[in-house]
Amino acid sequence: MIKKVLIANRGEIVSRIIRTCNKLGIQSVAIYSEADEHAPYVKMADERYLIGPSRVNESYLNVNKILSIAKKANVDAIHPGYGFLSESDLFAKACEDAGFIFIGPSPSVIKQMGDKIAARKLMRKIGVPVIPGTEEPLSNVEDALEVAKTIGYPVMLKAASGGGGIGLQIANDEHELMEAFDSNSKRAEQFFGNGSMFIEKLLQNVRHIEIQILADHFGNVVHLFERECSIQRRNQKVVEEAPSSFVFETLRKEMGETSVKAAKSISYTNAGTIEYLVDEHGDFYFLEMNTRIQVEHPVTEEITGIDIVEQQISIAEGNELSVEQNSLNINGHSIEVRVYAEDPIRFLPSPGKITNYQAPIGSSIRIESTVVNGSVVSPFYDPMISKLIVNGKTREEAITRIKEALKEYRIEGIKTNIPLLQKVVKHEEFKTGNTTTDFINRNLTTVIK
Repeated sequence: MIKKVLIANRGEIVSRIIRTCNKLGIQSVAIYSEADEHAPYVKMADERYLIGPSRVNESYLNVNKILSIAKKANVDAIHPGYGFLSESDLFAKACEDAGFIFIGPSPSVIKQMGDKIAARKLMRKIGVPVIPGTEEPLSNVEDALEVAKTIGYPVMLKAASGGGGIGLQIANDEHELMEAFDSNSKRAEQFFGNGSMFIEKLLQNVRHIEIQILADHFGNVVHLFERECSIQRRNQKVVEEAPSSFVFETLRKEMGETSVKAAKSISYTNAGTIEYLVDEHGDFYFLEMNTRIQVEHPVTEEITGIDIVEQQISIAEGNELSVEQNSLNINGHSIEVRVYAEDPIRFLPSPGKITNYQAPIGSSIRIESTVVNGSVVSPFYDPMISKLIVNGKTREEAITRIKEALKEYRIEGIKTNIPLLQKVVKHEEFKTGNTTTDFINRNLTTVIK
């Protein structure tokens, strides 16, 4: 049994994991950088340790320091959250080698799915549709130009070991591809330690749909239906909902069964997400697999009633899944928006001190946040302030609640993207469910006026 967990992360995901630990009677250990010393999540933990200076390479990415604290705190397990080291097979291996349970999949699976090109090959091999693109890593722009010429423009340039939109850029012609390749390769090297790139054909008028899966060590795998994450700003998700307004029952069944098949083929364990692009005809194509909990996991929890973090811990303890596929149902509709410290017009981070913070409250509202009055949004980290999740019996009811909840937010001292979010959820195309990945670009003038 796991009795004590170190959470190797910061911010709202730490608070989220601590709540489940408290529910299960598990002690929690938080780490914090100098910039996060007064963050509310730090006070929530049973124990807390300074990890280092503000810069991530000296704090949240410092594997040796994290393991040293884990030993000092005498924890049983380490939960990586999302971002930072959550998809590092080297970190997962280091945790296991040091005698700690890693709350996530095996290092070998993380490595296999973290290599985007290898993952594409594997999915194609087991019969999962894959977007046309690179078969091997690209280390120079000449090879990239040759591939793009073969599959045709526009193309999507991606980091082979990337995630979260980092190192990703659209190129509409040779000139744009040549400009993007070097800068994106350098950025990928900086963030992931691997500057290799790959190219995919850019599918247009598509939706970004992902399937949440849970898998134990006994070969049992279930899917928790789909989330739609199509509304994105610079390839970063902004609005997520479950279920999708587009996915019909036969498509839901096919995508779910395909995801379960893919997870079983790699002996996947713990929580994971398989992401797809879905065209207007309902044809879907493998995009990538995230071997961690997702930022948008709350909407799935709300429509299924399943605590995904609790399931992660239970699986890591060696237990069988407590749910079966035929017992799972979709109940209602849930929408999540990400509130950022960001200029809503120029899309630039707006770090600084929050002089007044009041989040909306209500029985159908869930807030994931660790900021309070006086909190400082640091320039060192992602500028997300909080996640607002609402529920309704229907999508229409959920939309009404998200609009009302956004009006109730009070965040002063910094700029936020709330005006942008309000325009999105009020937009007629959002109401009708016309939420393809080009939503913001297609409606930019009407969204931010």
